[in-house]
Amino acid sequence: MASKVLVSDKLSETAVQIFRDRGIDVDFMPDVGKDKDKLAEIIGDYDGLAIRSATKVTEKILERADRLKVVGRAGIGTDNVDKVAASKKGVIVMNTPFGNTITTAEHAIALMFACARQIPEASASTHAGKWEKSRFMGVELTAKTLGVIGAGNIGSIVCDRARGLRMKVIAYDPFLSEEKATKMGVEKVELDDLLARADFITLHVPLTDQTRNVLSAENLSKTKKGVRIINCARGGLVDEEALAELIKSGHVAGAAFDVFSVEPATENPLFGLPGVVCTPHLGAATTEAQENVALQVAEQMSNYLLTGAVENALNMPSVTAEEAKVMGPWIKLSDHLGSFIGQLTDEPIKAINILYDGVASKMNLEALNCAVVSGIMKSVNPDVNMVSAPVIAKERGIRISTTNQDKSGAFEGYIKVTVVTDKRERSIGGTVFSDGKPRFIQIKGINIDAEIGAHMIYTTNEDVPGIIGTLGVTMGEAGVNIANFTLGRSSSGGEAIALLYVDSPVETAVLDKLKATGLFQQVQPLEFDVT
Repeated sequence: MASKVLVSDKLSETAVQIFRDRGIDVDFMPDVGKDKDKLAEIIGDYDGLAIRSATKVTEKILERADRLKVVGRAGIGTDNVDKVAASKKGVIVMNTPFGNTITTAEHAIALMFACARQIPEASASTHAGKWEKSRFMGVELTAKTLGVIGAGNIGSIVCDRARGLRMKVIAYDPFLSEEKATKMGVEKVELDDLLARADFITLHVPLTDQTRNVLSAENLSKTKKGVRIINCARGGLVDEEALAELIKSGHVAGAAFDVFSVEPATENPLFGLPGVVCTPHLGAATTEAQENVALQVAEQMSNYLLTGAVENALNMPSVTAEEAKVMGPWIKLSDHLGSFIGQLTDEPIKAINILYDGVASKMNLEALNCAVVSGIMKSVNPDVNMVSAPVIAKERGIRISTTNQDKSGAFEGYIKVTVVTDKRERSIGGTVFSDGKPRFIQIKGINIDAEIGAHMIYTTNEDVPGIIGTLGVTMGEAGVNIANFTLGRSSSGGEAIALLYVDSPVETAVLDKLKATGLFQQVQPLEFDVT
C-alpha cells in the first residue's frame, strides 16, 4: 500500500506535486490544521503530516495517529509540535532549518537599519504630510559593535552581513569554538561581556529552557546605555515588560521585534513606544523562503517514507539518503541483534553495551544504537521503533554505552551487543557479508555463522552426540522444513548452541517434545522481521 500524506497547512502546489511525483498519495487540505477536531478525526488515515505553524500537533492528535510515521514542518520552529509525545508514539519530527536562513538573517539586518534610522516612524510622518527632518536623528551602523546571541545557521549569516557593513561583531554561543569564531571573523565572548559592550544586540537562538528569558530584566540592566535590541528568533527570549521600562527610561535607545512572547500579538508592552519597530513574524516571509522550505519538507518526507533516509530530524539521529544505502543492512543487523537478546531476556535490563568494530565503527552510531535498542524493546512492546525506543529505555533507567575499535578480526566490521540484568549478561555479535545480508557470528562467546530467517529456533545444550539427530528427527516428524542449520560449541564436551532457520512457525507441542528429551537447557523460538 502506498504511503499517504496529509498537507494540513498552506504549502505550494509545487511541493504537493513532489509527493505525487514520488508515488505518494497526498491530500492537500490547507485549512484542516486550524480545525483540531477534524484533524483528530482524519489523522489516523495518514503516514505523514506536512505542516507550517497553524497546525498544532498535540498529544491528543498523536493519540489518534495510529499510522503516522513522520511530521514535517516547513520551517525551523516546531513549537507547535509536542515532540515528547511524538517520540513516545514513534513519530519522527523533521524541520527545514536551512530553507529560510538567509531571509531571516536579512530581516534582522533590515530591522537593525530601521531601528537605527527610525525609518517606520519617519515614513509614517512623511505620509501624513509632515516634514520633520530634525525629529528623526539616527545613528550609523559602521564601526558600531554588534552583539550576536547565537551564532548558528542564521546567526552566522548575520555576522557575515554585519562585517560587510564594517561593524565589529562579538558573539555569545556556548557551542561556538574559538577556531570557528576566528574563521567567521568575530570575537567569541561571554554573555556579560556582550551585554556591556554591544551597541546593537540581535538574538538567533531557539526557545529552550536554557534560552528562555536570556535577556531577562537582570541581564537587560547590564546592557550599555543607548543599546538597541533586535529579535527575529523566538518570542520569550526577552523580558518584554522589562525592556519596555528601559526604553521609557531612556537606557535602551530602541528595539526591533519580529516575534513576541504571545502570538498573534494584538497587544504588547512594546507597542506604541518611540524607537520601537514591530513586524508580524515576517522573518521567513519571502516568496523564495516559503517555496524553499515547502519543497525541502516534501523531499525530506518523501525520502523517509520511500527509502528510510532521515534528514533534519529533531527526535532521532539523521540518516542521509547516501548513508541509508550503505547503512541499511547494518541497521537491519542492529535490529536483529537487539531482537535476539530481547526475545531471550525476561528480567529487567540494567544496561545495554554495544561494541562497534571496523567499518561499523565509522558509521552513524546514533542511528545504529537506536536500532539495537528498538530491537530489544520490541519483545515487550511491538509498537516500539527507532524513535520511541531510546525514550522508553531512558524512562526505565537503562544505561546505554558504546565502544568503538579498529578492525580486530577476520571481518571488515561487526557489532556486538551485551545486555546486563541482575542475574546475567547475554551477548550476541553479527556482521554484514558482501551480499548485504546480516549474519549472526557469535552467541555467548561461541563463534557461528548463521543466516537470519523470519522463523528460528535457538537451543543450548551440553556438547554430546545425538543433538543434530534429535533436532532433525523432531522437526521432520512435525513436518517442519529446516532451511538452515548452524551449530557452535565452546569446546569439546563443553557448552554448545544450535540455530535452526525454519520455513514456518513451530508449534509449542514440538518445542515441548524437544525439552522433554532432557538434552537441552534452553529451547527458544525466535521471530525476526526480515522484510
